[in-house]
Amino acid sequence: MVNVHEFLKDIPRTISNTFENNTSEDNGISEDKKIFEDKNKNISSFNLNGNEDGILKKDSSKNLIIFLAALTSFITAFSTSAIAVALPAIASQFSINAILQNWLATSFLLSIAIFSVPFGKLAGKYGLKKFFIFGILIFFVGSVGASISFSAYHLIFFRVIQGIAASMLNIASLAMVTEALPPKERGKGIGITISSVYIGLTLAPVLGGILTKNLGWPSIFYLTLPLLIIPLAILIFKVKNEWVTGKEDPFDFIGTFVYSIGILLFMYGFTILNQLTGVFLTVFGLILLAGFAFWELRQKFPVFHVEFFKNLKFSSSTLAALISYLATFIVTYILNYHLQYIRHMDPQTTGLILIVTPALMALIAPFSGKLSDKIEPQKLASLGMVFVTVAIFILIFLDKSMPLYVIVASMVLQGIGYGIFSSPNTNSIMGSVPRKFASLASATVSTVRVIGQTMSLGMLTVIFAVIMGSVPIIPRYFSLLILSSQIACVFSTVLCFIAVIASLVGMKSNKKMIG
Repeated sequence: MVNVHEFLKDIPRTISNTFENNTSEDNGISEDKKIFEDKNKNISSFNLNGNEDGILKKDSSKNLIIFLAALTSFITAFSTSAIAVALPAIASQFSINAILQNWLATSFLLSIAIFSVPFGKLAGKYGLKKFFIFGILIFFVGSVGASISFSAYHLIFFRVIQGIAASMLNIASLAMVTEALPPKERGKGIGITISSVYIGLTLAPVLGGILTKNLGWPSIFYLTLPLLIIPLAILIFKVKNEWVTGKEDPFDFIGTFVYSIGILLFMYGFTILNQLTGVFLTVFGLILLAGFAFWELRQKFPVFHVEFFKNLKFSSSTLAALISYLATFIVTYILNYHLQYIRHMDPQTTGLILIVTPALMALIAPFSGKLSDKIEPQKLASLGMVFVTVAIFILIFLDKSMPLYVIVASMVLQGIGYGIFSSPNTNSIMGSVPRKFASLASATVSTVRVIGQTMSLGMLTVIFAVIMGSVPIIPRYFSLLILSSQIACVFSTVLCFIAVIASLVGMKSNKKMIG
């Protein structure tokens, strides 16, 4: 049996150790160092109470900040995944096809992908507390609107609003923990925040299924409303400080505009890649993103530090993370469709089964992160992706005759594998940059995660469009649903194998971007 107390106690040490692995300096990087120092010499942090470094002194104040970050991280993680088990019920009420169902999840992630990069700059410029409060208020409006939506298109619109707010909350919460806590306690705060994300992902299918079955799908959005009031009240009445970084830095409007349009066109084009328009939009989006990278390299105050990708360890681990999310995020949706449509399970039972993978991830990830301080992180990451590859390979043969225990076994392998992969891979990314740029590297990890998840749903949408067309998911077309799921798993298996290779590529490189 796992000792829960010891498990939770190990999480902060694991995360803290991740940030401590930045002690060596590589030769031949003085030019990169000069670039980063020039771009960040005017960045400062302070609070309205006059504490120049912005670090809180009272333990009670520190605990409030950690609680705020943990609770809002739980809410955004829950909102990302809880809707999955409600999709059949929503589709039944609004009479929508599989493609439109996927957009209910894709729209949320696409909003986060578009706004995370510019919001990362704006949050520091205008104040983390203000940004936090506005994020909560906007999320509240999005949740209310989603719960009373009278069509699928209205629901998608409010999911976009929720996604915008989620990007604000993700950025402000982690940045506030980083700014408000002293260096020796930041690992603790970050560890609890990350743990809350896993808890949100673990409980989402269970609570989502129970709520959908007993109270209807709008109750998923009702649940977040009282949870949002708690951090809002704490921020207004209890948190007296404000944190501002780079207040005088100019904002890169051109880079932000190019990035936003580029990522929007790329993501949307990817979801309709089976059409000529989709191919054009995808290619044009990639061209704009390449132009964005070229532009940012020449800016003194960039909205995104493209220089990070000059480091092989950082770039290979980031690529592995992107591909892993692209390959695995759709598995929950595939299994959800299979269990509810093919096996006729209700949302509550489906949610209880789907808890297997994220629960194992939540249990294993802290320990694999701690182990990655002693063993080459990318070795562990590649080992984890081998498990995930085998797990998804099994699902290539998913049909109505596959025994349930085989499906569960696949989910167990995926949970173990991704639990082994996620923390070491993040350790590898964070360990390839100096501690003073840890927040920027963390922002990169967050953005890559959301882009990978969005592309994953886009891939599933394209497969559904090619195989099923615009037909509803009814018994007459269940054979097409099975075929679509099998093809998606073929692509995911190949991508997982590529992620294994990507994890291994940077193993021989011990270079840090800056010493």
